[in-house]
Amino acid sequence: MATRGRQAEAARNDLRLLQAAHEVFTTQGFDAPVSAIAKQAGVGMGSLYRRYRTKEELLQRLCLIAMERVIEAAEAGLAEGDPWAGLELYVRTCVGFRSGALAPVAGTIEVTDEMWRTSRKATELADRLISRAREAGVLRPDVTTLDVSLLMEQFSRPAPGPERPEAKQRLLAIALDGLRAPGVTELPGDPPSLEWYEGRWGERP
Repeated sequence: MATRGRQAEAARNDLRLLQAAHEVFTTQGFDAPVSAIAKQAGVGMGSLYRRYRTKEELLQRLCLIAMERVIEAAEAGLAEGDPWAGLELYVRTCVGFRSGALAPVAGTIEVTDEMWRTSRKATELADRLISRAREAGVLRPDVTTLDVSLLMEQFSRPAPGPERPEAKQRLLAIALDGLRAPGVTELPGDPPSLEWYEGRWGERP
């Protein structure tokens, strides 16, 4: 019983650390000291370093969790029978947990093999979701998966001043309408390439 109790406490501490790290990094910047994370989580520095030896390890874990949540959102979207409802659920879910909040660390941390594998799975599922909506004629034909991913990144950035959730929801509704077929304004330039999108994080293995 004592062992299970210690394991449960360790799991709770890890969850508090991850939640605090996400909050500190995305509000105070990625140069914020890890001591601020430990303080917000209510744990000692020893507990933090026993779980994550470096700030990079902590950021890698946060990125992996974010990608796993994107996969869950895409799977939920694909489970929706209506192609547009599925796409909208995916976008709203990802914006809701700020899936792209960690994008600014691209190129500053090493991307592990597990991160690459998870990223590819997330992209494959999103491709299926986007293709289904395009084939159903509800998504404008010139919008790509990476366009949608970059749009969600924009909505993941913290707004200056006090948080206004209703303002974000208004803008998200406007953006979603902009994705609907047939589209009025021709999109400028070439769509973003996968090489550029992933290249921000480093060379793929």
